[in-house]
Amino acid sequence: MPGDRRGWTRCLLGGAVFAVCMAGTTLPTPLYPLYQEEFGFSELTVTVVYAVYAFGVIGVLLLAGNASDTLGRRPALRWGLGFAAASAVCFLLAEGLGWLYAGRLLSGLSAGLFTGAATAYVMELAPPGGAARATLVATAANMGGLGCGPLLAGLLAEYAPEPLLLPFAVHLGLVALSALVLQWLPETVADRRPLRAVRPGKPALPARVRAVFVPAAVASFAGFALFGVFTSVSPAFLVRHLHVDNHAVTGLVVALAFFASTAGQVAAGRVGPARSLPLGCAVLFAGLVLLGCALATDLLAFVVLAALVGGTGQGLAFRAALAAVAAASPPDRRAAVISSLFVVAYTGISIPVIGVGLLADPLGLEGAGLVFIACMLVLVASAGAYLLRRARAGTPGG
Repeated sequence: MPGDRRGWTRCLLGGAVFAVCMAGTTLPTPLYPLYQEEFGFSELTVTVVYAVYAFGVIGVLLLAGNASDTLGRRPALRWGLGFAAASAVCFLLAEGLGWLYAGRLLSGLSAGLFTGAATAYVMELAPPGGAARATLVATAANMGGLGCGPLLAGLLAEYAPEPLLLPFAVHLGLVALSALVLQWLPETVADRRPLRAVRPGKPALPARVRAVFVPAAVASFAGFALFGVFTSVSPAFLVRHLHVDNHAVTGLVVALAFFASTAGQVAAGRVGPARSLPLGCAVLFAGLVLLGCALATDLLAFVVLAALVGGTGQGLAFRAALAAVAAASPPDRRAAVISSLFVVAYTGISIPVIGVGLLADPLGLEGAGLVFIACMLVLVASAGAYLLRRARAGTPGG
């Protein structure tokens, strides 16, 4: 039907805007070794620069998690694109560590506005009856965009001039194009309120969502923690321990984890949310074991396998978590509840990453990584057991 085609076109274009924003958040990943050479900072500083982004995300989600429910989806996303553009400008002008902190913070503000709002927006742009496919578009745009960032930056850094400038100039152009696309897309929030109605506050969940939210949040935390450490530390590990000095290869290895997550999300649609959550934890467990093998043996094959298996597990768990939480949320609270899920997820990205950075000096990068893996194995195993118990008991959300 023509209406369905129009709806899916809008849904996919909304997903493309989402992907462009998220690509900017991972764009610096394969460039961190170059920044270390340029500005002479430690591994701890790398992890802090990375984690500043997560703190920006969490800050926006806590202070303005209901912004798009209140102001409308498009105004919130316009602000998100504005922060993304400002982040790119900071990296283009970077002459010291302060510019990197500013760029990462602005990138976090952008992602914080986009995560809940763009996910809800993509779902609402889809035609009636397309909720399942729209969920896949939203989660694939999120993770696919995150994967395209390091791949694009790695290719440009290796095969084009100005490796610390060109990736951000290209992204700035894509952000401008996304702003034009967003101008064409319709608003989906009918009851919009003024800016003063946006209230900061701690995450709050409607009672009907809580039983679904707890297992979803546990699985999301574990998956994002693996992604955070893999994304922030693997470029340095590849360069120093595996002697991989090709930036395109570094970007590709990191991108594989995010692309595998998208594949896991596709698989989750067939497996179903109830099974995908515990299955995702099991696959995440295997990915962590493979990452431990990579650190212990210094073999690139194990790094690639860890990216593929860990990413697949994260995708399985995260799509199931997002679908369950979105389905249980009241329409007027959906973006705020989704934002709460992302607060938990981005806490997983930030705190373990800084922990690895703190341990890298006394224990070395490999030792710090092994401590992280041991802790996450315990968490993932506990989460999987909890989810299986809920499933056997027939508890909602299990």
